[in-house]
Amino acid sequence: MDQILAPIRAVAPPDLLVGFETSDDAAVYRLDGERAVVCTADFITPVVDDPRTFGRIAAANSLSDIYAMGGVPLVALNLLGYPPAGLPNSALGEILLGAGEICAEAGCAVGGGHSVRDDEVKFGLSVTGMVHPDRVLKNCGARPGDQLVLTKPLGTGALVAAMKKGALLPGEYEALVACMTALNSCGMGLHALGVTACTDVTGFGLTGHASEMARGSGLTLAISAGALPQLPRAAALCAAGFTCGGTKSNAGFTAGGLRFDPSLDAGMIGLLNDPQTSGGLLLAVPMARLDEVLAFLRGAGTLAAAVVGEAAERRPDGPWLDFLP
Repeated sequence: MDQILAPIRAVAPPDLLVGFETSDDAAVYRLDGERAVVCTADFITPVVDDPRTFGRIAAANSLSDIYAMGGVPLVALNLLGYPPAGLPNSALGEILLGAGEICAEAGCAVGGGHSVRDDEVKFGLSVTGMVHPDRVLKNCGARPGDQLVLTKPLGTGALVAAMKKGALLPGEYEALVACMTALNSCGMGLHALGVTACTDVTGFGLTGHASEMARGSGLTLAISAGALPQLPRAAALCAAGFTCGGTKSNAGFTAGGLRFDPSLDAGMIGLLNDPQTSGGLLLAVPMARLDEVLAFLRGAGTLAAAVVGEAAERRPDGPWLDFLP
């Protein structure tokens, strides 16, 4: 990856507050002493069959990057790829309608977009938001002793895989969709509560995104697997083989920097690597502010407000992530 990015590693202007150096969720560019723009783009292939629901999920997934930086989304542009035949215009309209509904919920204007022909449907948003330059949340500011908090249950990848095989039980599809369409708008209020680092848990799974936080902060994150919130039967579905190619890729991407307690079974390890679509926020919170942050999250209606681990000094030969029972 470094070789791919090398040609664009130009000298960054001082007003580029966040680039891609620590694989953060969005770029942040300072306009003046009071305003900075937050910019992101994200698109995905369909994870459900219903086009309107897919549009809602894709939009929530894209907006999450703005919230993870502590920003307020302002305007979004649709990014749509579609096959030249076999997909009616009405389905494309439903995708855009669903996305517009989520943007309206977020108070984010839709200003247009761009479409191209593609072999399969792809959809997402390019989003511009705003944040105070001194209130940017990054994925690399955790400190020793910070408590790790997760705001959504894990397991969207496993449940999507099970859904495609017709293996979901009653109520599980509804729980899956509710999780993937829930906005991470709580991110807008986290800097004021003392949160030191934040990232959204999406395609690289908990292992990948937590690794980025650990490496960027120079710390070991000790995470208790038993404390992780899960969608219904998520670990069991992983153990039964309901995974996707991203699960294996994530395991390979983080190999060498992780330690798994020997008591953790294949299902749990699969869940830790499970790619999330529109997953929750992973927060690093000073212990002195933990109760305040948890109360805020509950008041904001987040699907979870789970304390899942702690940041600690890293030994020279220690893992970046230490997964405990």
